[in-house]
Amino acid sequence: MQNTQHNDNFLNLVEECRPFVKEINVDTAHRKLINNQNIKLIDVREDYEWNQGHLPNAIHLSRGVIERDIVKIIPDKNAEIILYCAGGFRSILAAYNIQKMGYTNVVSMSGGIKDWMLNQHPVTY
Repeated sequence: MQNTQHNDNFLNLVEECRPFVKEINVDTAHRKLINNQNIKLIDVREDYEWNQGHLPNAIHLSRGVIERDIVKIIPDKNAEIILYCAGGFRSILAAYNIQKMGYTNVVSMSGGIKDWMLNQHPVTY
């Protein structure tokens, strides 16, 4: 999946991690969130992106702090976690890293908030 706005080094890193991360699409994520209120939904985007709109009930833990702060926010390493970003790249990297920290039930939402909004799912401002 090539994206001209990202450099090749970044995309190569994402592709190295992708095989180790489970991905779900936005419609699957939406259904899971409706059917299970215990799922932890984490937005890994930057503060300014969060302020422009985010998924309802999401927790904001940007890529810069997720590894440092996740244990305080979600101490249960078996908790079901869905990570998302703008397009699905940073969430793969974040999922890969927190899995290395012992989290066992982590997925990345492919397409990110961009696909979420294209599919007309709700956004909070």
